[in-house]
Amino acid sequence: MDYSARRKAQAAKTEEAILQAAMELCRGRRFEQVSVRDICQKAGITTGAFYHHFRSKEELLLRGFAPLDRYMKHALEEAEGTEDPSQRLLVLLRSYARFMEEQGWELLLRYYQRRLGEADPGRSIDPTRYTHRAMLGCLEELWEKGISIPGHTPEWMADFLFRHFRGVVIDWIIRQGSYPLWPKLEGDYLLFRSFFQSTGCTSSPETAH
Repeated sequence: MDYSARRKAQAAKTEEAILQAAMELCRGRRFEQVSVRDICQKAGITTGAFYHHFRSKEELLLRGFAPLDRYMKHALEEAEGTEDPSQRLLVLLRSYARFMEEQGWELLLRYYQRRLGEADPGRSIDPTRYTHRAMLGCLEELWEKGISIPGHTPEWMADFLFRHFRGVVIDWIIRQGSYPLWPKLEGDYLLFRSFFQSTGCTSSPETAH
């Protein structure tokens, strides 16, 4: 690995350590109560290193979901050998719910408040993100098996499911985390899956559009 590649890898490692430290601290305290100094001590870095990666503590909220994709990738790697794409979708959703609950509704509330104040608040639905691509891959496999909703492509379904389940998380935030998130997501997913199974037999990659 050349010098440039080592610098890039070290920068990515430091940024991940900062994000991880901030999230861990915010699980026990309100975001406003966590200082940059606290985060630096937790991450084992200097304040100068922090400001090299982030312009402010608030910027953490805008970039704080980067660990989600790594979290989801790790969950699928642990489930390696699960050939059924509908079961892999279940693993993705379970991991998504667990990640959100670990962050806590208060931190998520701050995140979405910041996102709504952006010039382009919808950019988080990025089809190049690992989580979105993994979900799309499962739906494409179901499509190839002839299991889909007639008239809708896997891309449409991935976007729909992403938006629906993010909406459930927002409802959970509004209700201040008053109910377990995973059972709600699981119930909705099982409803969607039963709909796939009841309609998919009449659909195939050749006939659906």
